[in-house]
Amino acid sequence: MKIISWNVNGIRAVMRKDFLEFFNKSGADIYCLQEIKVHDDDTPDEIRAIGSFSGYKTYWNGAERKGYSGTAIISRIEPLSVQKGFGMKLFDDEGRVQTFELADFYLVNVYSPNSKHGLLRLAEKLEFNEQLIKHCENLRKKKPVIFCGDLNVAHKEIDLSNPKQNTENPGFSIEERTSFTEQLDKGYLDTFRMFNQEGGNYTWWAYRFNCRARNIGWRLDYFVASKELEKKIVSSEILANVEDSDHCPIELELDAK
Repeated sequence: MKIISWNVNGIRAVMRKDFLEFFNKSGADIYCLQEIKVHDDDTPDEIRAIGSFSGYKTYWNGAERKGYSGTAIISRIEPLSVQKGFGMKLFDDEGRVQTFELADFYLVNVYSPNSKHGLLRLAEKLEFNEQLIKHCENLRKKKPVIFCGDLNVAHKEIDLSNPKQNTENPGFSIEERTSFTEQLDKGYLDTFRMFNQEGGNYTWWAYRFNCRARNIGWRLDYFVASKELEKKIVSSEILANVEDSDHCPIELELDAK
């Protein structure tokens, strides 16, 4: 089973680029998208039609505020259930979480809030993280959990280009990094680091200053799996050559046996 996660920074924008070509070539079983920026009521027909390709179905979770946030899952595997949100109105109204129940595990698609310049939204971000792990732990009582997406945190110094200059910036504050550590300490794996311990592996690059060409970036996107799935994880990769968004896709492969 192959799963791809991608912050597309606007589904309309990537549809005008090479999204469909990537979609057709990559051949994942499930795509988890973040920051789709379409409302459930105004999703263009050509975007809704993505689900018609090769038997896929689409599951949309747009924010109430149009042109903002939102998540979507495109899958050729029929879920046992799909849930929007995780019980906190502020974040549920922003379309930040989807829970996709499969036979052997839950897949949670996540677009974590940015703590904003000056860490103005830090308290909300930490509350989101706390609620997310509670949600995953409740699911985990029934079966293993994978949560994935743009978590808006670079966990360790190896996960961004200039750690010393960013210690008080959103996404690399001590509070956010500690919160992510506490999530992992519940018995979860940062799957990319199971296979790769090297620096220079990023999933987001600022548009300015030619950052992507110079690989001045941050690793903000993750597949996080509960430890019960460790032996099922075949690979976890960053698809850095896909350039239609300021984020690149990430890919997880599982042994479906």
